[in-house]
Parts: sequence; C-alpha cells; structure tokens
Amino acid sequence: QVQLVESGGGLVQPGGSLRLSCAASGNIVEVYDMGWFRQVPGKERTLVARITSGGSTNYLDTVQGRFTVSRDNAQHTTYLQMNSLKPDDTAVYFCYAQILRVPYRDPSDFWGQGTQVTVSS
Repeated sequence: QVQLVESGGGLVQPGGSLRLSCAASGNIVEVYDMGWFRQVPGKERTLVARITSGGSTNYLDTVQGRFTVSRDNAQHTTYLQMNSLKPDDTAVYFCYAQILRVPYRDPSDFWGQGTQVTVSS
C-alpha cells in the first residue's frame, strides 16, 4: 500500500523558517508530480507549490520567492522550504503525489495526513 508521511510542521515566529518533508513509500513504480496544498478551517484547500518529475516548479503567487519546493527521487520525497513566514501562512499543509504503482497501468493521486504550520508571535 502506498502512503505519504509528512513531518516538519510546528510553531514559528513571523520571519522565521520551516522545512516540511513528505516521503512516499509502498509498491511504487514511478512518482510523477509532487507538491503541497494548504487549508485553513472553513476555506478551500489551495495549491501552494508543485514540482514535476523533470524538476519544473509552480508556486502560489503569495509564496513565490519565499517558498522552495524540491524533491529527492531516489527517496520518493518532496520538501517545502518556507522562509520569511507570515501569519497568513498559518494552515494545515498537505503533500500530494501522483504515483504509478503495481499492478495499475495509470497513476493515482495520494495525499499525506497533513501537518500544522502556525506562524505567530
């Protein structure tokens, strides 16, 4: 069974930094896109950053220049480096990955359990 396990969330002061990790494991053939969403209670889940298998990236406008998404293909892991954090970045962050697995012929989307990021003084 494929699962994504997140870590790295916590409480940080405005202007601080945090790095989130998301490791996929299981019966994996290949991992395609990976990335991060975030959600505040009562609001829709929003795409924060994504990275393709080829290394191309996309970012939410409000985090561009502050956040960096990366991946380690050998470890099936994606990272979200968050710098210059603001209170508005407070949310639950969910990682996702598009994964081809045995015995399927097409990839499926998988989600991490979510990790809380709180930016407050």
